Amino acid sequence: MFSGSDNDIYVEKISGINGIELRNALNAKFGGAHDATAPYKLIVLLDEPRRTYKGLDTTGTATWQAINLTAKYDLYAGNKKIASGQESAAESYTFVQYLVAANASYNNAVQNAVLVLADKIGARAIAETQKNSDNK
Repeated sequence: MFSGSDNDIYVEKISGINGIELRNALNAKFGGAHDATAPYKLIVLLDEPRRTYKGLDTTGTATWQAINLTAKYDLYAGNKKIASGQESAAESYTFVQYLVAANASYNNAVQNAVLVLADKIGARAIAETQKNSDNK
């Protein structure tokens, strides 16, 4: 669905470092960044990652965690909202006591969740723009 396609969708700026990553991933799905005059506009609100503990060792120390990212989005054709929704993505990661390794593991999990969100939102946006253009 994504390969070789150029979908004229402008992705508004998404706040935060994860928002920048999500916007870049969405622009890649849509064939590159488009300007604000594009016929379609996607507005995404990305929540901060939520952490949950998944596994504990015998001392009660967390060894396995998960992050969950949630994004709400609205897709517009001109001034008309043609789609809206919410998507979530979760990734598990090993939590170790070494700070650098723990941060790297967490950051990789967040980045993977961002890419999953981009796939989900991108697929829906492309499907909705195709449906909208077929109805014209």
